[in-house]
Amino acid sequence: MKLLQGKTTIVTGAARGIGAAVALKLAQHGSNIAFTYVSDSSAEKAKALENELMNLGVQAKAYQSNAGDFAACESFVNEVMKDFGNIDVCVNNAGISKDNLLLRMTAEQWDDVMNINLKSVFNMTKQVCRPMMKAKAGSIINMSSIIGIRGNAGQSSYAASKAGVIGFTKSIAHELGSRNIRCNAIAPGFVETDMTHYLKDGDASTEFLKKIPLNRFGKAEEIADVTLFLASDMSSYVTGQVISACGGLNI
Repeated sequence: MKLLQGKTTIVTGAARGIGAAVALKLAQHGSNIAFTYVSDSSAEKAKALENELMNLGVQAKAYQSNAGDFAACESFVNEVMKDFGNIDVCVNNAGISKDNLLLRMTAEQWDDVMNINLKSVFNMTKQVCRPMMKAKAGSIINMSSIIGIRGNAGQSSYAASKAGVIGFTKSIAHELGSRNIRCNAIAPGFVETDMTHYLKDGDASTEFLKKIPLNRFGKAEEIADVTLFLASDMSSYVTGQVISACGGLNI
């Protein structure tokens, strides 16, 4: 059974990693996919993903757009509405990390993380809520992080941005619930992606695994499964929640 047949989903930052896994999972369940990538270096991967999605029998299109730029998000959503006609699900996945100890962190590093990880969620939610309100239905899913819940040395900017996503999510759930628009967050733990590859090497991997009851790193596909649940009617009475997909790291 396809859980999202005929729906249209936006996924930001989907050229690789969790975003790509989410796009594929939702397309497998019938959703059309509009997704973004930001850099020229990701264009080839984005095109390959676009083709892979279309081979699943859904409509798909890659857009080069910076989720941290308000005007770019407005233009992107307008294009999606013209190309697809509706927006049923928005997965705010775009994110970066620029880890550094506070004493060494620059203001520029802080601002870059806040713009991509937190401001982007405002930018996109602001734009997609209008067509969702008109349709009186929608699901907004924001990628937070377990680091936004428990913090981590050397990741103050990342933790602050992801904690902000949680506060934003809960507030929007209050604001849009009466319009049948749900807003939830996912807090992944340590997941095997390009962003976290360095954590799997040597002593660092051993130390991290000691903290994870399931004794392994997560897979992008496992985060995609949680996203599918929140995108579909299986979670029709779930809003304002944070689902930690972290192998028990926050117990």
